Amino acid sequence: MRFASLGSGSEGNALLVEAQSGATTTRVLLDCGFSGKEVERRLARLGTSVEGLDAILITHEHSDHIGSALTLARKWSIPLYMSWGTARAVGADEADVDLQVLWGDEAVSIGDLSILPYTVPHDAREPLQYVFSNGASRLGVLTDVGTSTPHISTVLSGCDALVLECNHDVRMLAGSRYPQSLKARIGGNHGHLNNEAAAEILASLDRSRLRHLVAAHLSQQNNLPELAQAAMAGVLGAAPTEVVIASQDDGFAWLSV
Repeated sequence: MRFASLGSGSEGNALLVEAQSGATTTRVLLDCGFSGKEVERRLARLGTSVEGLDAILITHEHSDHIGSALTLARKWSIPLYMSWGTARAVGADEADVDLQVLWGDEAVSIGDLSILPYTVPHDAREPLQYVFSNGASRLGVLTDVGTSTPHISTVLSGCDALVLECNHDVRMLAGSRYPQSLKARIGGNHGHLNNEAAAEILASLDRSRLRHLVAAHLSQQNNLPELAQAAMAGVLGAAPTEVVIASQDDGFAWLSV
């Protein structure tokens, strides 16, 4: 199994996950927060195309995650997976798409991938995050979440790779020009993780199998890659450079587990 990011941040998010078994390849896109043309361009950069996708999965309805998902799903007849709440929020329940409704903690199989959606606190209709497995390795994803829960720690323990939100630095957010209402939303229990909160989640996990850690969804205004890396590296007891940064423009290249 391998994974790569098309881009990560408030201007758009998409993560490509691929599993190979013999002569077969399963390829899914988690979130589709860019225009159709931009998704095609970024997929080509990773050596694939929209036609090569077996499914598109959505975490929640915010524009930097839903993007062109409905358009691409309809155009290319790609199954579209999301919660019922998200489907209602974006009109997917009435759209001409192959809608597959997901429920928290009920795993689904797509080709050679087993995918476990799990619930998280975020200011969306019915947000889900995901753990991917090919039977041998597990990739956990946690972005767009306001605070940790015991369930999150349980689900993400024992992963071989983890994509973890490090949205903001508390001091940078407090000193930013954002209106107070927006600061309260971002820093609230249904907003986004700061570096220290992400580090606390990481510390709570069974990390005995962890080989790759990616800091994702960094705010371009209220965080710095080196701050996120330092917070994560402190938990891992590793060099900051061992923490991969998912950038808005370039995402990150293929990582294998």
